[in-house]
Amino acid sequence: MASTPPASITERLDAINEFDREPVSEDALQGPGNFIGLYAGEHVAGTEFVIGPLFVAHGVAAGDLFLGLLVGNLLAVLSWAFICAPIATRTRLNLYWKLRKIAGPNLLFVYNLVNAAMFCFLAGSMISVAATAVGIPFDMTMPGLDDFYPNSVGWVVTVLLVGSVVTVLAILGFEKIAYFSKIAAPWMFLVFVACGVAVLPQLGVTSLGDFWTVANEKIWTGEPLSGRIRFTFWHVMFFAWFANMAMHIGMADMTILRYAKKWHYGFASAFGMYLGHYIAWVASGILVALALQNASEVAPGPIAYLGAGVAGLVAVLLAGWTTANPTIYRAGLAMQTITPNWKRWKMTLAVGMITTMAALFPALMMRLLDFVALYGLLLMPMGAVIFADFWLLPKLGLRQDYAEWKQLLFSLPAALAWLLTLGACLLLNLVWDVEIFFLGLPGWFIATGLYVALSVAQQRRVPVPQSSTPTTDFLSEEIT
Repeated sequence: MASTPPASITERLDAINEFDREPVSEDALQGPGNFIGLYAGEHVAGTEFVIGPLFVAHGVAAGDLFLGLLVGNLLAVLSWAFICAPIATRTRLNLYWKLRKIAGPNLLFVYNLVNAAMFCFLAGSMISVAATAVGIPFDMTMPGLDDFYPNSVGWVVTVLLVGSVVTVLAILGFEKIAYFSKIAAPWMFLVFVACGVAVLPQLGVTSLGDFWTVANEKIWTGEPLSGRIRFTFWHVMFFAWFANMAMHIGMADMTILRYAKKWHYGFASAFGMYLGHYIAWVASGILVALALQNASEVAPGPIAYLGAGVAGLVAVLLAGWTTANPTIYRAGLAMQTITPNWKRWKMTLAVGMITTMAALFPALMMRLLDFVALYGLLLMPMGAVIFADFWLLPKLGLRQDYAEWKQLLFSLPAALAWLLTLGACLLLNLVWDVEIFFLGLPGWFIATGLYVALSVAQQRRVPVPQSSTPTTDFLSEEIT
């Protein structure tokens, strides 16, 4: 009997099933370890070597930083656990296919273009971070805080190489991404801590009792660098809460948490928030304080090398990969939803190429605080629409997934909720000078209220049978 010839690479990639347009099957559900590893790997990331230093540049006081990160990260974990995870585990659908049922395919097309673009830029900043580590052994000129364009041929070549590796890993799918993160995350976290601790003596810390004095006088001094606004406790708290606004209240992590066996796996996000968005931000802030004191380069690679040598460089490289991988994966799913004749891996490849081109511009990395706040704000209203459609409309006797039921191509309530919310946030910013970091909270309530009110107006014209509005009380019923 003739043996079956081995499948081509294309055929094997085509065979990877990521449940693009259907609920995740029971046999594909994942245990808590994968989510702990994924969140730790994604948020103990190369970008922490950028965000931590930016808090120093914005003159955060030490007390404001530590308390703000404690409260803000707790609110982020609760948002994942109680807002995103229950819907993800009940529907088992990715964000894009669920939103298609609510908003209609035409509105989803517009949303997915915005969504994929934002994720491409975010992943691009992570590739940039990893490139700063790869370039150290080759004496590559590093980008500065105010650089916008690529500053050397070496930078371009390095970014292209790193972007290629990240894209290949993202193509392999959720399980491989989670496995890679689970293996890398513990070691990366230890290197982050080691980097920060190692340089403390150079800043004047010779005993535990010296730390708080040095922290206030030399690291988080309350004095911003020239040209930057001073951050307070409220800036830190809201940034920590909404740094991943698109993921939790924006519902992007439905794409990840749909694989969870139980909704409370959303609490696994704490491993990312407190290991990455607390300890790693603190450690990288210590590193950049020493770099500024010594007039050294402040790009992620050089400051990690300052603290831990070659191990620091490897940590930055791996951290960039473990964060960019799931981000490109999400963007690939967003684009695949609106291109039914293309396989997910092909769209992920295209997204990876766009992301790598974006990574060539170091401004994405150096202005990361502002970009993260902006991309979360742009995507947040549709997360509020999903929340309202799933939990609130049934309580009002209205039908969920109305666009799918009526076979609408475009949901006017969802579109108006999105656009009017962004308009209201712009008004708050321009007229009342509310900074971008604070717009997510009022914006979410505005979007929720608008969608509910507009859905009431739309559906009252068409009576909906009561049997079409299923009960969705996740606290009184175990989610499997």
